[in-house]
Amino acid sequence: MSEAAGLRQRRPPRPPVVTDDSQTPEAPDGSFKEPPLLHGVLQPNTKLRQAERLFENQLIGPESITNIGDVMFTGTADGRIIKIENGEIETIARFGSGPCKTRDDEPTCGRPLGIRVGPNGTLFVADAYKGLFEVNPWTREVKLLLSSDIPIEGRKMSFVNDLTITRDGKKIYFTDSSSKWQRRDFLLLIMEATDDGRLLEYDTETKEVKVLLDHLRFPNGVQLSPEEDFVLVAETTMARIRRVYVSGLTKGGVDLFVENLPGFPDNIRPSSSGGYWVGMSTIRANPGFSMLDFLSERPYIKRMIFKLFSQETVMKFVPRYSLALELSSSGAFKRSLHDPDGQVATYISEAHEHDGHLYLGSFRSPFICRLSLQSL
Repeated sequence: MSEAAGLRQRRPPRPPVVTDDSQTPEAPDGSFKEPPLLHGVLQPNTKLRQAERLFENQLIGPESITNIGDVMFTGTADGRIIKIENGEIETIARFGSGPCKTRDDEPTCGRPLGIRVGPNGTLFVADAYKGLFEVNPWTREVKLLLSSDIPIEGRKMSFVNDLTITRDGKKIYFTDSSSKWQRRDFLLLIMEATDDGRLLEYDTETKEVKVLLDHLRFPNGVQLSPEEDFVLVAETTMARIRRVYVSGLTKGGVDLFVENLPGFPDNIRPSSSGGYWVGMSTIRANPGFSMLDFLSERPYIKRMIFKLFSQETVMKFVPRYSLALELSSSGAFKRSLHDPDGQVATYISEAHEHDGHLYLGSFRSPFICRLSLQSL
């Protein structure tokens, strides 16, 4: 394992803001609008229950998924990068060491999250605790590109989350969900609605890192547009997706791609229709009750809950409702696939489309789900 040397940082000039008529000032505590009605395109259904579970109990927490041809790769909760080929699972890399059995082991074990394929057939991986890596899946060489130990503009990266890479491999856009909370405390980050997350850019040639957008509330999944002129970033606790322009006349501008989503967005991935798939493990029921919406306006209740209960206990109160939402290229709701009780697809983090199927990643389930899109 070798670490890229010569890391340099520079702060870009303050970008112009591209305004959006739909953008409204947010409350300082992170509260938001009434959730959209689950009607029309958002009408609840059971389409995700048609999915089949793959490799059940052979892996856990396959957060993000990518393919090189028919070979699949993912990162798991026990710190491994695994290759799945012809039905066989094989470990090709680890970024940490030691036992990887509990959440408290994560800082030493590592927790790979976002994973992408680069132009030379290597894997680029965001590890929540360790930083950005490049992995050759055939030789198994591991290269540390950017360590989380290196402060960026005076602030540490405590929760490196997802990444997206340009076709030429020169730029990596990635999220650091918080400077305060680590991944193992993600529920505390959600409940506190901390606005210390960032979208960053890493130049693989110059090793420069710069902050593109700051003061985000749990920035999570990221995705470059097909033309690579903007990057989408999911702001989980605000139930919205921001758009940051990275090339062209509007470079440096920021606006809202879509707000007031029906759930809390995790990873964003391209769809074959030219739009985007957004994975959500919790919805904002309307009609119905959304605990996170309710608590967003009652910070005193949130504080009381976490004084009385552990994160594991709080998770039991969060309804399991899986949703894969397809957005159009302009951010309109296009179609939605549901599993209202999480009976088949649970805790989904990502919807990865490949060869006519939708593969559902999960931050804690012991399987990958595969859904045939032709059967819908």
